[in-house]
Amino acid sequence: MKKALVLIFSIFLSLHLFAQNTDSRVFEMRIYYAAPGKLDALIERFQKHTTKLFKKHGMENIGYWVPISNDKNQLIYVLAYPNMEARDASWNAFIADPKWKKVAEKSERNGKILTKIESIFMKATDFSAAIGASKKGNRVFELRTYTAPPDKLNNILSRFRNHTTVLFEKYGMTNMAYWTTIEKEAIQPKLIYILAHKSEEAGKKSFDDFRKDPEWLKVKTESESNGIIVEKIESVYMKALSFSKIR
Repeated sequence: MKKALVLIFSIFLSLHLFAQNTDSRVFEMRIYYAAPGKLDALIERFQKHTTKLFKKHGMENIGYWVPISNDKNQLIYVLAYPNMEARDASWNAFIADPKWKKVAEKSERNGKILTKIESIFMKATDFSAAIGASKKGNRVFELRTYTAPPDKLNNILSRFRNHTTVLFEKYGMTNMAYWTTIEKEAIQPKLIYILAHKSEEAGKKSFDDFRKDPEWLKVKTESESNGIIVEKIESVYMKALSFSKIR
């Protein structure tokens, strides 16, 4: 009887801790494409002005990166909000802010510095590490996006939750954040996550070793007994900017 009570209490405690650790924030990944020769000006605007104005209007700066191979002049960043309504209110206030209008006008006197903006809304997975400030020196980051065949996303999430994240750590990869995208009805979400590596070369070697791991090969085979569960993988190696809370 005593053992049964201990077991019940342990399960209750685990569920309670899980509930406490569930991140209910809405995240937004924004990808900015700078005009030719304007990326430095865009980054400077963020560092000196934009991030501070985001904070003023209730937006949480999570991380700022640029791809290591950046032929598209991209700036990639993530913000967090309490919910979608708060997100919309914050952006409306930011855009209407006289200080922002002045900064934007001054920074674009010699021409527009942006050619395109992409926005991806996301929610944290139940197995994501805590998403917040993390400053551990000179690391590189890898942004990975997984597209699943129809009705297979939960299979991917289960494999990550139960196996993949642990094996990543085994091979020196640091799990930074895991999200699923928030999509319109009838569109299957994607898995987006960020890993940290000592270097791009170290990251590629870690993945090579990971793919040869006997446990991974077994897990992969079992999880794909009814067909593949990952249709497409996109990978971008990035370096964090000096003002990023994650670097």
